[in-house]
Amino acid sequence: MGLVRAGSRLKMASMLRNSMRCSPISPAWAVQCATRSLGTTAQLQAQVQTKSKKSLSRPGVKNIVLVEGVRTPFLLSGTTYSDMMPHDLARASLQGLLNKTALPKDAVDYIIYGTVIQEVKTSNIAREAALGAGFSDKTPSHTVTMACISSNQAMTTGVGLIASGQCDTIVAGGVEFMSDVPIRHSRKMRKTMLSLNKAKTLGQRLSLIGGIRMAHLAPELPAVAEFSTAETMGHSADRLAAAFGVTRLEQDEFALRSHTLAKKAQDAGLLEDVISFKVPGRDIVSKDNGIRPSSMEQLAKLKAAFVKPHGTVTAANSSFLTDGASAVLIMSEEKALAMGYKPKAYLRDFVYVSQDPKDQLLLGPAYGTPKVLQRAGLTMADIDVFEFHEAFAGQIMANLKAMDSDWFAQTYMGRTSKVGAPPMEKFNLWGGSLSLGHPFGATGCRLVTTVAHRLRKEGGQYGLVAACAAGGQLGVELSPHKTPYPN
Repeated sequence: MGLVRAGSRLKMASMLRNSMRCSPISPAWAVQCATRSLGTTAQLQAQVQTKSKKSLSRPGVKNIVLVEGVRTPFLLSGTTYSDMMPHDLARASLQGLLNKTALPKDAVDYIIYGTVIQEVKTSNIAREAALGAGFSDKTPSHTVTMACISSNQAMTTGVGLIASGQCDTIVAGGVEFMSDVPIRHSRKMRKTMLSLNKAKTLGQRLSLIGGIRMAHLAPELPAVAEFSTAETMGHSADRLAAAFGVTRLEQDEFALRSHTLAKKAQDAGLLEDVISFKVPGRDIVSKDNGIRPSSMEQLAKLKAAFVKPHGTVTAANSSFLTDGASAVLIMSEEKALAMGYKPKAYLRDFVYVSQDPKDQLLLGPAYGTPKVLQRAGLTMADIDVFEFHEAFAGQIMANLKAMDSDWFAQTYMGRTSKVGAPPMEKFNLWGGSLSLGHPFGATGCRLVTTVAHRLRKEGGQYGLVAACAAGGQLGVELSPHKTPYPN
């Protein structure tokens, strides 16, 4: 069901603004992973036990746990990683995971990686990274792609393999390398080059070469745009913000919050999933380099980036192009304990939803949240930690308004009442994609690992993680409740 349909957009935008104007907003959207932390003090354990409603375990189904998660520093594209290849970053995340867990390489049953803009030389980047990291050539590996939830898909595919009894130990991850994306020749030029390859005589070759015109030489540049609609995601985010009455001020405030919290977390050493990485021929990198707290005055000076001149989405309240990789170790609880590990979180459930890619491209969180909560028998009040992908500040705020609207729930979701918006005091307290960066294929693992770390640090019980994706899709995972193992 389209949020805004052709011929009725102005009316719909007005209805949405009237409905949402009075909605209290506390930025945090959708759902994707409810996680329960493992290590806490006795006092925090007592608090969690007091509020615990259920374990969410299922009879006859294996307990599946997150043992550890790591990532390379997320860097602005075109900076320190610029001379590398994507499989180099993926390999670094795998090696970082091995170093942190002391995991024997032959103990891994399967490796799955997610990526979006693929390097043509390493189409199955999971395999190339695994071989480069020293894993056995007998360990199967495959690559998945699902836009910004590619590593979420990698993780849930691994969960499925363990739940079905096929595997006990899975390494899942994701990588994106925006410093060197594939740029194609024009279609006319590609046809000419393929024909040249088949030409048998000099005359045939000269004839083909003589047919080349200047238009043949124009390259095809990649764009963060929908194939089905030809609309860039930023343009869609701007339209969505306008439809829900999200102001430029609200978006800039949220962006500033993200950078401020990320800087605070970085300085406090809370981003413990980040591993140091020696870039070949360059320095060791150990921190994300896109965290840049500014001021509202500075943010206000920026011009609209997509809908010009009156749009509200700018470079500062959008996530930036990023290079980076992530990896997580997922195991059956029985196997993890047998190998001496103390898991961080249980991974319980997951949901994927999709909407109209034109008018509801970025509204997946509003639709996915109630589904995952209903499956688990939880409410928003049960969730202690919210970690959601910040694609655009305006998109997040629009989802929050939708989640906090009875009218939206009744009109577009067939529900009797709203699911509610998450409270800000629980939401993305260590920054998010706007500040930490967003390597498309790697963000999902960062979100899940951060939830596990925050729950352990804050003594919470349940966490929710979500990430929307191109095509109007959303990955929703439940990785709830605290395990009994100490830190």
